[in-house]
Amino acid sequence: MSQTVQRAISIVEFIAERARSLNEVAAHLGMHKSSALRLLQTLEANGFARRTEDGRYVLGTRLISLAQQSLDALDTRQAAAPHLRRLHHACGHTIHLAELVGSEIVYADKVEAEDAVRIYSRIGRPASLHASAVGKVIMAFLDPQRADRLLSAAALTPHTGTTFTTRAALDDELARIRTRGWAVDDGEFEGFVNCVAAPIRDTTGAVCGAVSITSLKVIAPLSELTALVPALLRTADDISRELGCTG
Repeated sequence: MSQTVQRAISIVEFIAERARSLNEVAAHLGMHKSSALRLLQTLEANGFARRTEDGRYVLGTRLISLAQQSLDALDTRQAAAPHLRRLHHACGHTIHLAELVGSEIVYADKVEAEDAVRIYSRIGRPASLHASAVGKVIMAFLDPQRADRLLSAAALTPHTGTTFTTRAALDDELARIRTRGWAVDDGEFEGFVNCVAAPIRDTTGAVCGAVSITSLKVIAPLSELTALVPALLRTADDISRELGCTG
């Protein structure tokens, strides 16, 4: 990849985290401030960056429309929308739709819980392959060779004390998921959050995504979420039929 393009991408990702000063961007890139400024000005002129009143840089508004176009291109999101809302209406918890896009599992849609506290996830952001219910349920039902390639390249980062951090332990968990047909996240990414997820299949019958119910543990313990699994499985089946799965 062109070094200039790579640096521009690095800036966009860097300022997406929080507002950054010119000095911070230059230090992040390991280059002189004048060179970093030229890149920032080019991004700003094209709507990919925006300079705030205090002189720092944040993401530009053009990325909003591009992100929406990217999300709209995900057929699963459109097909799943009414089913996600129906499930949310029935249980009141946060509902996620995740989709397998290339080598990543991406949150494609989300219906927020009715309580005031929001779950960490964001639409368009990747989900952990090994420390999320949606990630594990997709890996469990994915073509074994493809799943092996993805998991072999993944860092099994220990986020909490319940995270599966070895391939052997994770493979055992994936086998349990295949047997029961759904997955759990028992505080494996964030210790105060739990989740249950079910796979979504496309017209060929292959897994292409997942739907999940997520809650803070203080609001709904895992036992309460597992009681909702029948409704979760019906939702996943409904979405799969919308996508043409007849199996």
